[in-house]
Amino acid sequence: MGKKYKNPPIVEALCEFQFVPSQPWDITIVGILYERIKDKFPLKQQQVGFGVALQPKEEGVFEPKIELSPPRMQFFSNGKISLVQVGSDLLTVNHLRPYPTWEKFKPLILKILEDYINIANPKGFRRIGLRYINKIDFDKPQIELTNYFNYYPSIPENLPQTYKTFQVTVEIPYNERDTLRLTLGTLIPEKPDAFSLMLDLDYIMILPQGIALNEVSNWLEDAHTTIENAFEACITDNCRKIFEEVK
Repeated sequence: MGKKYKNPPIVEALCEFQFVPSQPWDITIVGILYERIKDKFPLKQQQVGFGVALQPKEEGVFEPKIELSPPRMQFFSNGKISLVQVGSDLLTVNHLRPYPTWEKFKPLILKILEDYINIANPKGFRRIGLRYINKIDFDKPQIELTNYFNYYPSIPENLPQTYKTFQVTVEIPYNERDTLRLTLGTLIPEKPDAFSLMLDLDYIMILPQGIALNEVSNWLEDAHTTIENAFEACITDNCRKIFEEVK
């Protein structure tokens, strides 16, 4: 059991499943799933993403090309605090602030996953990710990172030790199947003369079909424990004072 805080910094928690399909993607899966979850997620909208890729125009010359990503449907709870996203062999369960505790979030993930598996009948998991995004605000324009964090960028001694923005990411392997991605970076503060940081912890199963469909509950528990331990390892007691640890 991890530490409890009166003002936890979590702004979003999410769990994403990418599946190995047993058959070509059927768009009717989305409608059937919605019928099963609409009591808790009645609001729906379609999301179409896009990105920019470089394609060759002539030898040695490339030009940008806008590419659309596959559409996904989003089903929101009333108040839009939580949502379910469904796309081609993809399922994501998101929860925004206020986070309801792991004891409530995990059963929600498993229930929606169970509904999806019963409808889509996938072969297995291609990828699973459990991710927690934390936003930490300071009421001053600059801080000494080492006072608040054990994980931070290291600037060589012969360079100025000041910074405006930064982002540092590491990936730590856990066995041959999983990895933990840690990211600490600056954010645009919501108030003047303030300083904001994002601490993003993403535990990922990167080995396709690394676990069976019926082993996901144990994987989620291990992933959550790893994230909790990593979060506590990354911060100092000065951070815990900001979050107001509950003894």
